[in-house]
Amino acid sequence: MVKMVSHGKHIGKHIAIIVQQLNNFNPESQSVEDFLNESAKTLQTLNVTEEKFVLDTLAGCIAYKSLLDVVVNAFFVRDGKYCLVSERNLYIVICYLATFQLEELGLQHFSRIVKSLDTAKMQKFLRFFFNALYLNTWIKDEWSRFYDSLYVKENWIDPLLRWQPKVQQLVEQLTDKLSNPTTTVKTSTVTQPKKFNLTVPKPRAIPIPRPIPVLEKRPPAPSSTYKPPKEKKQLEEIKTKNRQKAENTRDSVKSKPALQAQKIQSKADNIPIKLNAAAILREGALYQRKMEQELKRIENLLQGAGDPSEFLEWQKQMRGKDLEEQLAEIECRRLQGKLSHEEAVLAHQNVTQENKKKAELMREEKAELMQQYAEKRLQEQQEMRELVEQVVEGHKNAKQAKIKLQKYKQQIVQEVCEENRELLRQALEEEEEKLRKRYELIQQIRAIESLPRLRHKFVDLTETGGHGLICEMSIVELRERLALLKEAQKAAEEEKRDQIIHEKQAKEQLLLDKLDQICLFRAELGRAAALKQEEKKRKPQSGERPVKDERILNLQKKIVEKKMERKKQAGLLKITPQKTSIASRKDSWQWNHWKEMEESRERQFKNLQHGFMARETAQKMAAYEAARSGATACILRSEVQ
Repeated sequence: MVKMVSHGKHIGKHIAIIVQQLNNFNPESQSVEDFLNESAKTLQTLNVTEEKFVLDTLAGCIAYKSLLDVVVNAFFVRDGKYCLVSERNLYIVICYLATFQLEELGLQHFSRIVKSLDTAKMQKFLRFFFNALYLNTWIKDEWSRFYDSLYVKENWIDPLLRWQPKVQQLVEQLTDKLSNPTTTVKTSTVTQPKKFNLTVPKPRAIPIPRPIPVLEKRPPAPSSTYKPPKEKKQLEEIKTKNRQKAENTRDSVKSKPALQAQKIQSKADNIPIKLNAAAILREGALYQRKMEQELKRIENLLQGAGDPSEFLEWQKQMRGKDLEEQLAEIECRRLQGKLSHEEAVLAHQNVTQENKKKAELMREEKAELMQQYAEKRLQEQQEMRELVEQVVEGHKNAKQAKIKLQKYKQQIVQEVCEENRELLRQALEEEEEKLRKRYELIQQIRAIESLPRLRHKFVDLTETGGHGLICEMSIVELRERLALLKEAQKAAEEEKRDQIIHEKQAKEQLLLDKLDQICLFRAELGRAAALKQEEKKRKPQSGERPVKDERILNLQKKIVEKKMERKKQAGLLKITPQKTSIASRKDSWQWNHWKEMEESRERQFKNLQHGFMARETAQKMAAYEAARSGATACILRSEVQ
């Protein structure tokens, strides 16, 4: 490792270059040699010594990455919880220099590198790394997992423990610097303005005026521009005719809604539907399941099973009772909601009166508090004036003491700068001599490495690699086996293709059979639907049955009483016009809201009644269908067999 000679301001720059290169390194996509060669190309602006230092440090950080990661990972877990993860490579570089290059660099040069970086970060990391307890315990144990424990102790742990007291002093210096930051006063020189030496511009020649071009006379706009187009009139006429036609059609539809719906339904039923394979199989399975259920039902009847008509009649009566109770319960809930609305309106009127009284009390209290606040503000302003006068007098005395202290600090800085210049000059001469010798050595090494190397190797494709494996084979044998495998794979593909073709043909035949079966079922279902429609027309529709209950009558009486009480209370209540309009608007909105809720409940009541009637009709049709479906099922069964 070559010792880098540079001023303090360049050391931080070199460390930043190393960190940047480590951030760009990707071990999965490039090797270490290629990475170092590319880095050397980017470091051509540096001199030979600086380039050597940067490249050696990069190579060392990559080679000992496993050891350095142990320390840096533990630092982020324990003391560096709030440090940035993007600065990880910075701590890796400092850890590498402290572990492997501290003997060669020396404490003075290492201190210069540390002080050129962020003080708080370096103080925290060095205090963690040079902890004697950590070095003797878990750091030593973790490093011994990668290298021999004796080698780790003699070459790395013991040197770090020897340097620990001196590095501890460096850490204390950094701590003092953090606790007592010094501000350097720079004397600025006043800039003296100078006159610009400008050349005097020559007088510009007066340009010859150009003739103004005369524009040609444009033709006038055609008269059709200001007239509406004929197409617009035609569109208006077509629109009027279409509106008249639509009105006539609407009147005719109103007069014959049932006939129109029947025509639309018949058209919709006659529309052909294209079925795919999944739909055919699904519909076939459905009809097959229905047919099996029907056959089972007929067998049960033949074996002496009872007729379900009595059960259906009892079920109809019970459902009717349940429906009447449900409708009565819905009506009770609606009337209870209406009653609670009336009570809420009364409570709102009472709260409005109480709020009006509270508002008057709050206005009086607010006026008293504002008076007290104004008096307090006047007293505080008077105290602030007195305090400002005292502070101005204190500033005048502090300014004179500050000028004396500044002169004393300037004298100390000048003496220290002269001593530093002499020490730097001596160190520079010594380092230049060492650099010259190392430069000559590097030139000799590069000349040796530039000599060409001849490498020739003959490859025999019939021989094995000679690794001693049981499955070892030559390239020629490998090619023959691959050819045999390809032929076997091709034969398997042909066999699989034939099998797929046979399966496809069998599936198509199955779909054709299912389609024939579906056509038979659809024809029978169409005839059954026609019979259902005729039976439905013969039976009269039953009307709605009124539902009355004692609870409903009591609730209606209570609602009437609450309405009368609310109207009396509204007449006695006296409020401002604006508030009255707001309250009336709110009451009207609430009344409309409750009215909509009542209408929705009435619609729900009617829907339930219609649903009950539809269920009765469906049960009767199911009983009729059960009576006549025995013969149809037998016919279908014989056709299928």
